[in-house]
Amino acid sequence: MRRGVLFFAAVPVVATAAVFFLAPADSDEPVPGPPAATAGSAREEAKDRAEREREQDDAVIAGLPAGLSAPDKKELAQRLVASADNSTLDWRSLYGSIEDLGDGQGYTAGIAGFCTGTHDLLTLVERYTDDHPGNGLARYLPALREVDGTDSHEGLDPGFTDAWRAEAEVPAFRKAQEEERDRVYFEPSVRLAKLDGLSTLGQYVYYDAIIFHGPDTERDGFYGLREQAMRQAETPAEGGDEKTYLSAFLDVRREALRNSRDGDTTRVDTAQRRFLEAGNLELATPLEWQVYGDTYQVP
Repeated sequence: MRRGVLFFAAVPVVATAAVFFLAPADSDEPVPGPPAATAGSAREEAKDRAEREREQDDAVIAGLPAGLSAPDKKELAQRLVASADNSTLDWRSLYGSIEDLGDGQGYTAGIAGFCTGTHDLLTLVERYTDDHPGNGLARYLPALREVDGTDSHEGLDPGFTDAWRAEAEVPAFRKAQEEERDRVYFEPSVRLAKLDGLSTLGQYVYYDAIIFHGPDTERDGFYGLREQAMRQAETPAEGGDEKTYLSAFLDVRREALRNSRDGDTTRVDTAQRRFLEAGNLELATPLEWQVYGDTYQVP
């Protein structure tokens, strides 16, 4: 199992145009920046525009079927991910899981593979501590901040893994894991899939990709994979055929998986690709698939 590095929180990003005021090339005069009032106005306009666009997107999504957000489909999605990442359908058995996979991302833990090296585990513990001061993981926050972005265990060994497993027995921490999984991975990926016009299967394809590769814009990150696929085929929202687009996305993703630590591509080849070839766009059960040579079934 490999997790992508989390470079930014899954929230809308507002980009403002840069305005430059250039002096003549041979001038000794300093180059002034944009007036403060102009820059502030541009930021406010960009913020207002982003809010309007989000409201429009919310209206679009509100008129669509629940898709992967439906309780039974969301449960199915967690089982599918767990089969590929942890060789089990019982994703709830993973709250207390924690180990260093040797992939350069430190400890990987919990139901979404939160990593000490990719910021998401730190954010989880920070948010949990804000709501539950004095929990069993709070004392490790200084160390977690120090090792963030590295594979180091400094300040975490030998007690952090035992503390994680103990805290995972606390219902509030289990709930915190689920909320952080949804906030960072499930909700952004499903929302974007719906805006791209994708069915329940397409929404799952996006979710599995963001869980494994992380919400990163680099070539092998989720947003980078989507950008590559969109250069090869139009999304349904752009007027394209969904099967054609998803096939392009899976092609791009398969190449990224080949470049991952273990190089295994079965979560695409003998699971998602088979669902697509069968025309199971609604991810209807019963389902049967294989990952790492193991067969799984959901009635």
